Amino acid sequence: MNVVLHAKRRARADRVGPKNPFSFTYVEANFRIAATGVILDLDKSVTVVKKLKLIGYPYKIFKNTSFIKGMFNTVLEVAKFEGASVRTVSGVRGQIKKALSTPAGAYRATFEDRLLMSDVVFLRSWFPVSVPQLYNPVTSLLLPAGQKDGWAGMRTLGQLKHDLGIRNKPNADSLYKPVVRAPRHFNRLHIPKELQKALPFKSKPKQLQPKGKTPRDLQRPSVIREPHEKKVVALLHALSTVHNYKRKKAHTMQHAKHKEFLQQKEKLEEAKLKRQKEARKKLYRAMGQADQKKHRSSLKGAPQDD
Repeated sequence: MNVVLHAKRRARADRVGPKNPFSFTYVEANFRIAATGVILDLDKSVTVVKKLKLIGYPYKIFKNTSFIKGMFNTVLEVAKFEGASVRTVSGVRGQIKKALSTPAGAYRATFEDRLLMSDVVFLRSWFPVSVPQLYNPVTSLLLPAGQKDGWAGMRTLGQLKHDLGIRNKPNADSLYKPVVRAPRHFNRLHIPKELQKALPFKSKPKQLQPKGKTPRDLQRPSVIREPHEKKVVALLHALSTVHNYKRKKAHTMQHAKHKEFLQQKEKLEEAKLKRQKEARKKLYRAMGQADQKKHRSSLKGAPQDD
C-alpha cells in the first residue's frame, strides 16, 4: 500500500481502496509522532534494493580496450553483466564486452580513452534486499474507553535492545579503513616530431630539458679579492647605483614631458579642426547664398551676373 505523508512511504496493512484517508500514531516515553495521509494504490510486488559498487583493476591495456580483473569471481557473473556501463575514477566511461577464460571473473571492456594501470574501474548496480513481512492488526481503538490508554503493543527489536541495554555490534565491512595508495608515476610528455616542427622556438621541447652539469674544467674558479679590490668594487657598485637612479629619473621626466606634449598637440589639433569646420561653414554659406541669388534672378528673367 502506498501512502503519502510529506513523502511517499510503503506499508503493509489491510486492503483498503485508494484515495482513503488514514492516520498514523507512534507514542514513546519522551515524544509522540502523529501523521495523516492518503492511500494512493495497492501493490504487493514491491522490491527493496540497495546500492552496490563493484570495483576492478586493469591488468592489460590495448589502446581503448582493457582487460579488467577483481570485479567478478566467475564467468557466469560476467555473463549476467554483459553490456553494462562501467566507469573509472578519473571519469572515463566504458562498457563490459565479454568474459575471459583466465583468470576467473576477468572480462574485456572498451573505453572512451586509453586507461592507465593505476586507474580503478567501478560498476554501479543494485542489490535486492529481502524484507521480513509482518502483519499484526491492532484493535485497541475497539476497547472500552478506560482501557484504550493502557493497551501496549508488541515491542520492536530496537525497543527491546534499548530496554535491555544491548548495543548493536558494527559490521566489520562497514567500518572505515585507512586507504593506502601507491604514488602515481606519470609518463613523460611525448611530442611528435611533426608537431615539434610547428611549435615556436621558445616552446621547443629541447628548451624544456634540464641542462646537464658543467664539466669541472669549464667551471669558473672562485675569485678572492684583496681589501683594496673590495673597496674599488664597492665604489663602482655605488656609482652604478647612482647612475641607474639618475637615468631612471630622467626617463620618468622625459615620459612626463612627452605626455604633456601629446596633450598640447591634441588640443592644437582640436582647435585646428574647429577652425577648419568654421571655415567650411562660411564657405558653404556663401556658396548657398550665391546659388539662391542666381536662382531668384533666373526666375525673374533678368540677366545673370558674372
